[in-house]
Amino acid sequence: MKYLVGETSESTSVFVVNGDNAVNITALNPDIGPDLMGLIAHPELADSVASQIADATSVPVSSITPALPVAAPGTIICMGLNYTDHIKEGGYDIPEYPALFMRGKNSIMAAGQPMVRPECSEQLDYEAELMLIVGKGGRHISEEDALDHVFGYTVFNDGSVRNYQRKTHQWTPGKNFDDTGAIGPFTVTPDEVPEGAAGLKIESRVGSEILQSSNTANMIWDVRKVIATISEYTTLEPGDLIAMGTPPGVGHAKKPNPRWLKPGETVEIEIEGIGICASPVIDEKDASKKVAAE
Repeated sequence: MKYLVGETSESTSVFVVNGDNAVNITALNPDIGPDLMGLIAHPELADSVASQIADATSVPVSSITPALPVAAPGTIICMGLNYTDHIKEGGYDIPEYPALFMRGKNSIMAAGQPMVRPECSEQLDYEAELMLIVGKGGRHISEEDALDHVFGYTVFNDGSVRNYQRKTHQWTPGKNFDDTGAIGPFTVTPDEVPEGAAGLKIESRVGSEILQSSNTANMIWDVRKVIATISEYTTLEPGDLIAMGTPPGVGHAKKPNPRWLKPGETVEIEIEGIGICASPVIDEKDASKKVAAE
């Protein structure tokens, strides 16, 4: 199944996507609720509307304003170094243990919403990433069972403010500026992609300029390993988000000059079989003006 959580003039709902059209399944069964948490907590709700989707009224996907797949994720855990060539371009040694960090809720936003370049820095970078949504929680999850804990896969742009990321040995500041981590708009269930979402083309671009182009098969730690590793130290909960790291081609490593995102551009992250996460880039001062006007 391919889901889109989005807003219409009437409500925020869960839609099932088929090509360029989508069916509002929250309207078919209100118990599904306004985001994916209803389906995550009660997978049988998908079965309750399955027979109605074919005959239900659909709307153009373009008429839906994307919202976050999970409105209030409990934990957002990100991989920092998971593609060998990206590690090399950053001047790091290949780690023996995954480089993990966390994002806060104010740092993320839905696909289509503006990515904000902060007033204090011009070094806003892009990072194309696969993101998984935890379906079944747990602790000490084995690699063998790990994929049973995945509800679905979506697209993530791990926007990073590089000079703030380098201020300390911990990456928290550079990875947590408000409105820098775009998620969505589509979530696909595991049956829609290869096992562990491996072997999918992953790309970032601005217009016709291809910035990154790789494949999820090149990840050092795959989905099984990452879930097992994280659950060694923390209990994963339904609706938690895990980002799987970015391939080479990030802006700070471009030669001879870094390639930072600039206001007026739209950065797109595309993962084969899942979709495109597009974000217009704006200055923080313009974002503040927009909020004040609203």
